[in-house]
Amino acid sequence: MGKISKKRAAAVKKIETGKLYSLEEAMALIKEVNIAKYDASVDLHIRLGVDPRKADQNLRGTISLPHGTGKDKKVLALCTPDKEEEAKAAGADFVGLDEYLTKMQGGWLEMDVIVAMANVMPKLGRLGRVLGPRGLMPNPKSGTVVTAAQSLGDAISSIKKGKTSFRVDKYGIIHTPVGRVSFTAEKLFDNANEVLNTINKMKPSSAKGIYMKSITAATTCSPGVPISTKIK
Repeated sequence: MGKISKKRAAAVKKIETGKLYSLEEAMALIKEVNIAKYDASVDLHIRLGVDPRKADQNLRGTISLPHGTGKDKKVLALCTPDKEEEAKAAGADFVGLDEYLTKMQGGWLEMDVIVAMANVMPKLGRLGRVLGPRGLMPNPKSGTVVTAAQSLGDAISSIKKGKTSFRVDKYGIIHTPVGRVSFTAEKLFDNANEVLNTINKMKPSSAKGIYMKSITAATTCSPGVPISTKIK
């Protein structure tokens, strides 16, 4: 095992061994134990008592964080020509269709989120192996597939304002951002509380035993802060 730096060792000492912090305490402490010199992301890692292999327990969804994520997500809007102006007005960073499909086939992936009109989704089929593993494939459950009856502009603007998506991984863990180190502890608490309450309400009826098994907060480079699963 490699030797840890003095900064990380000092940060680890601030976390009391065996203690489960309240969410409010954890959001204040996470700012103290961060050792990155840049404005690092603050993330929650939530281990759930679910079996992702079962369709109804493979949880995924979206959350509009009260204070946003602190990151300006680059949005690619895949749409027909008649919707391009609407997408641009809503703040999409890249707008088009065939030219971007070609670019992605060539390895271009400079976007954070792809929003697509439902009628162009068949064209994305050949990119499944590229977009799927990276979590970039548009999906109705994450609000990134827009039907004719929905507003493409609204879908894009909500993402730009702080809407974020999440899904449980194969180990039953959800990893999701709740802000940046530069946020106040109060804003981090509001965002994290919104995430935890949303996931708590999504408990599948078929899930047995303990639902929220553990919650940990960490920045990109910090040690993890364990949080009590008793959510208010």
